[in-house]
Amino acid sequence: SHCSCPQDLDVRLGYDLCAEEKDFLCKRKKYVAAALKNVLHLEEDLQDHEIPVVAIMTTGGGMRSFTTTYGSLLGLKKLNVLDCATYVSGLSGTTWTMSNLYKDAYWSQKDLDEKIHEAQKCATKCKMSCFSMERMKYFNQQLCQRKQEGYRTSFIDLWGLIIEYMLHDGKENQKLSDQREAVKEGQNPLPVYVAVNVRDKYSTLDFKEWVEFTPYEVGFLKYGAFVRTEDFGSEFFMDEVIVCCWLNKSFSYLPQPSLKYKDNTPKIIIRNPSFSLLVSPGTEEEPVLPTRPHEVKTHLLTPEGPFSSALRDALTDRLSVAQYHNFLKGFQVHNDYLGNEKFYRWKDTVLDMSPNQLSQQSDLLGMVDAGFFINTSCPPLLRLERKVDVILHLSYSPLDQACKYYADQKIPFPKVFLSEEERKNLKECYLFQDSETPGSPIVVFFPLVNDTFRYYKAPGVTRCCSEMEGGKVDVTSCSSPYNTFAMTYTDENYHRLVNLSEYNILNNAHLILQALHTAVERKRQQKK
Repeated sequence: SHCSCPQDLDVRLGYDLCAEEKDFLCKRKKYVAAALKNVLHLEEDLQDHEIPVVAIMTTGGGMRSFTTTYGSLLGLKKLNVLDCATYVSGLSGTTWTMSNLYKDAYWSQKDLDEKIHEAQKCATKCKMSCFSMERMKYFNQQLCQRKQEGYRTSFIDLWGLIIEYMLHDGKENQKLSDQREAVKEGQNPLPVYVAVNVRDKYSTLDFKEWVEFTPYEVGFLKYGAFVRTEDFGSEFFMDEVIVCCWLNKSFSYLPQPSLKYKDNTPKIIIRNPSFSLLVSPGTEEEPVLPTRPHEVKTHLLTPEGPFSSALRDALTDRLSVAQYHNFLKGFQVHNDYLGNEKFYRWKDTVLDMSPNQLSQQSDLLGMVDAGFFINTSCPPLLRLERKVDVILHLSYSPLDQACKYYADQKIPFPKVFLSEEERKNLKECYLFQDSETPGSPIVVFFPLVNDTFRYYKAPGVTRCCSEMEGGKVDVTSCSSPYNTFAMTYTDENYHRLVNLSEYNILNNAHLILQALHTAVERKRQQKK
């Protein structure tokens, strides 16, 4: 074996941001600085060190989140706050919105009414044609082709084809890497799509790893290992062997890649203590990592027999897993990995108690919707390297589970406390901040509620008797037309949900501006 620089590898090792994202951040600053000066009515331009990093965080919820994300972004656009954002993150239904928007390289610089009208057609059209005989034959052909290419298929592959047809009436050829066009000048916030990697025979509570997708890279927050977006799905062994073209347009499922070959010889590197991951040459001469005196050998015991096997499969098998070649194949966890602070903050699985399990990387990744664990796309925004100061938290679920997770992992996040009475009657917006915890972002939390919108059609503008019906938006009851299983809305219901989410943003502009003011002051104080 020979020494090789990490730059020579097709897997980027390290927790720092990639060069392309750093370049984007420099370009985005001019948009953010100008927008902040405008919305905060500042007399002087902000200096580089005074510009906070603002992120828009969305959560999943099918067609409901697809619709509300448009309304919320419309509200932020009208407040000129959209240009203050550096990142926008999403999972599940919100990624349908994001992938539609990022087809337009200048979407955030334009009026969103046309985009919202196009989305209305998707939300209100009849979906039954998805199950016609002709369409089912097409789905079957696509799945068979995927199998012939050597990939495992599951229900999620079929679901992806159905969503593709629901949103686009046919095949959509947009690639995630194509979205670089929409951020190459810093003209839009950088999109971050979130998924979770799971392992066969283990529940999500026992094993899960956050995976982020950007137009530049796909990677594990936990390991600090990333590959170029266009290479995701390739077969790797210490270096890429097969290169795949990323064909996704909706990132709540993982689509089929097309294959091509690249003539590259695998590279071998020796152990380097600066990385938490090391390439293992895979030769007989290379011994398994030695155990230390304080380490205890562990074993996984599985009761034998058809009943226990069937029960285990019923409890742990998932229909919604998309499987792809593991780009960490051939890598071995460094013996000092637990000493790496950045690794440790994402060390959140039972298997981490057994280093011998971690060093046996699976051949395939099992990618699932992050909503199967926590309905949040926040973790990539909480990476120390991104230094996010303000999170506009557009959420359709309680914060309790996410806050407990961040506390357990010692990830800086403001404390959230709501009384029982407040939980029963949520307000439209909450501002959470924790000045005593270094690195903790300011969180502006927007739950999905219908409060003053029932009586006001716009902030400060009351409804007359004939307009009261427009304020009746049921987003909480069991009979709500906006439950997460509903895939088709009426035109009226679509407009009401867009209007409600827009109104909740506009009606709480003062809290958003307060958070931005505080963030700027914090940045100034940090410099002193």
